[in-house]
Amino acid sequence: MRNTYRRSLGLIELVSLGVGGTIGSGIFIVPGIAAGILGPSSLLAWVIVGLSATCVMFSLTWLSGEFGHTASFSTIFSQLFGKRIATGIIVLYLLGGIFGIGTIAAGIGQYLTFFGIDRVLVAEVIILAFFCSLNLAGIALSGMSENILTLLKVLPLVAIAILLLPFIRIEYLTPIIPLSAAGLLSTILIVYWPFTGFEISAIPVNEVKDPRLIPRSLIIVMVIVSGIYLLLNISLIGSVGSAVLSASPTPVATAVAIVFSRSGAIVSVIGIIAMLSALNAYIIGGSRVLHSAAKSQKLPILSNLNFRGTPTVPLLLLCSLSAGILFFSNNFEHLAVLSVLATLVPYLFFCVGAFLVSSDLYKRLVAVMGMISSIAILVLTFLS
Repeated sequence: MRNTYRRSLGLIELVSLGVGGTIGSGIFIVPGIAAGILGPSSLLAWVIVGLSATCVMFSLTWLSGEFGHTASFSTIFSQLFGKRIATGIIVLYLLGGIFGIGTIAAGIGQYLTFFGIDRVLVAEVIILAFFCSLNLAGIALSGMSENILTLLKVLPLVAIAILLLPFIRIEYLTPIIPLSAAGLLSTILIVYWPFTGFEISAIPVNEVKDPRLIPRSLIIVMVIVSGIYLLLNISLIGSVGSAVLSASPTPVATAVAIVFSRSGAIVSVIGIIAMLSALNAYIIGGSRVLHSAAKSQKLPILSNLNFRGTPTVPLLLLCSLSAGILFFSNNFEHLAVLSVLATLVPYLFFCVGAFLVSSDLYKRLVAVMGMISSIAILVLTFLS
């Protein structure tokens, strides 16, 4: 068995992993759910979550720099909070990843129904098995696939947002549903799902040609993601209205089909490509986190790499558990909420860690903002 990873990832691959892991099922489904809760006011939730995720991103960037850009999440958390707490954080992150993979697969299933495919669960499991096999073949192949898939989804998304801009009507952007704390919280929680995954850029530290590229990749990812999300949501709500978006399980495809007839199928294909990209990125990230945690816990069966330098057992275990989740629930919204709640705890500890290692007042302030927003969402969710 090969004992070391292959360093084959550059800045493009890191950005592709981050953008690929973040822009997936969420942006193709969540705009409809959010618009159904708050109408045009849901745009506020996208701004709030974007700011919160940015604070978490900068906290992770500073942590990465403090540990020399080469430390795994498991190592960072262990050195900052002790091995026991670190284990709990990593378990929650892995649970978030498992639910995340399930969420993405369920999202793919929703878009497959656009083409009249009924047995979506079977299709979802087959797709999961395919990408598990792709990753077993090595990071070079899965990384190259991620580059292609990310490009194939980002360019069309930007094009869709721009093409819809001339059809925006001011009345569609005028709030029609009273803004309530409960409604805003519900919307923020579901909107957080499309923003999770950016941290995947910082996971494959042992497969990067130059680990110093990781902080730069994180910033680029967040700029791309936030810009696309805000522009696209304004275009979607403004062009067809909240009522139309909320009534459709495939809001982006529906909006484009209304404005540009016979184009819904094309957008559905783009949506599926986007989710395949996110699925691949989540599998790469989750398997590496599980492998690094297993090494720290001295679990040989999970610590070995195959001759291509990939963690075979972690990959198989992660994909199997994610597929199993789908048999218990294939509901996109439920799975997304569970993934967000599990992922918010590690995000919170990224911010706590950045606060502890930083002496700069500005950095500490940003970390505190990330902590407050993460804690608020967690606490209010369990109280509501």
